[in-house]
Amino acid sequence: MGSRATDGAGPLRPPDSAPEALGEEPRRLTREQLFTMVATASINFSSMICFSILGPFFPAEAEKKGASNTIVGLIFGCFALVNFSTSLILGNYLTQIGAKFMFVAGMFVSGCVTILFGILDKVPSGPMFIGFCFLVRAMDAIGFTAAMTASFSILAKAFPNNIATVMGSLEIFTGLGLVLGPPLGGFLYQSFGYEVPFITLGCVVLVLVPVNMCMLPKYDSTPSKESFWKLILLPKVLLLCLTIFSLSACLGFLDPTMSLFILKKFKLPAGYVGLVFLGLALSYSLSSPLLGLLSDKLPHLRKWLMVSGSLITALCFFMLGPAPVLHIESQLWMFVLVLVLIGFSLGMSAIPVFPEILHCAYENGFEEGLSLLGLVSGLFSAMWSLGAFMGPTLGGFLNEKLGFEWASAIQGGWALLSGLAIGIFYISEATRQSSSSSLQNPPVDNEERTHLLASET
Repeated sequence: MGSRATDGAGPLRPPDSAPEALGEEPRRLTREQLFTMVATASINFSSMICFSILGPFFPAEAEKKGASNTIVGLIFGCFALVNFSTSLILGNYLTQIGAKFMFVAGMFVSGCVTILFGILDKVPSGPMFIGFCFLVRAMDAIGFTAAMTASFSILAKAFPNNIATVMGSLEIFTGLGLVLGPPLGGFLYQSFGYEVPFITLGCVVLVLVPVNMCMLPKYDSTPSKESFWKLILLPKVLLLCLTIFSLSACLGFLDPTMSLFILKKFKLPAGYVGLVFLGLALSYSLSSPLLGLLSDKLPHLRKWLMVSGSLITALCFFMLGPAPVLHIESQLWMFVLVLVLIGFSLGMSAIPVFPEILHCAYENGFEEGLSLLGLVSGLFSAMWSLGAFMGPTLGGFLNEKLGFEWASAIQGGWALLSGLAIGIFYISEATRQSSSSSLQNPPVDNEERTHLLASET
């Protein structure tokens, strides 16, 4: 166990790499690492742009087809629920399936299903339209989960000592997909209709499939006997899972609700609604590399980044409406400013979680390797998906019953709960460590100190 992690919350050091074990990071990327980063960047960008194009126009389009706010929330949440169950399965069987095959196959399925989503407007309104929406979203979730679970594992395998920095840097492409998706989707929808945004982006994803087949390195690993239950039942990991869940729930809440609120409150056309989404996506993507670097260089700060990020997120969701108890009139500039702060606070909390779970696993005797990385990435994806199901599902219901202002304030309670829980845990952990060290090294009284000095002279 000591060979796999440094004391405290230091960087992860797998034993099978001599340069890393000596603390020497290669100054230049190898060809394998470079190809891994490019391949992962492509899935981050393509998956997020396909996911985010729905925001500006799909909720309104679904309402025309007979779907209520609650049903729209369930359609968004269906993706996450299937993602949750698929992540647990694929993470456990990553080494048997093969990380590269899972990655490429997931991209192929996601591209095909995105094109299928573009022809749903031809389906008759009512239960048939709603049913096909659920079916296509479920298929999309399977492809997306396969690609992202494999991608997390491959990244952690290629960059064992600076995974937070690399993941933070690649979040630029996640943010870029989130940035370009809403305005591009809104523009294509307004200019060419419902089908064109999905067919265009689905074809782009399919073009990337053969590129990644040639470019992505193949990683081999032996299966491990470790299980999800052994990992998730660790108290620290359980609380980190709550953090992932709460952040995802807050972010997922915005998918089915925010565009409708902007359209009704600020009277913006669909093309401009996508521009409002830029505030969150830009701040998240631009801050993530810095937060990842900070997390790797100063690992003892990870815990406090997560705590403060969760608490700031809770405050921002309380101000997003704003909550009616504040008696503040909502204005567009203030709404965008709060979204910018949400993007930054989400990065503070989300980026350090993956290396923290890995470090906790190494501390508790898990063997380093692709199998463990598959477990951790599957667990991360599963918890994120569970939150992404709860967020839009509960959010759509609350938005329909209470309005966006109250719904966003209540949704921020998830982040508040996780921030307080993980903060209390870390404070109690620090107190226990301080008490333990004081017992192991009791203070020397004046009489003993005098005796020791006399004996030395």
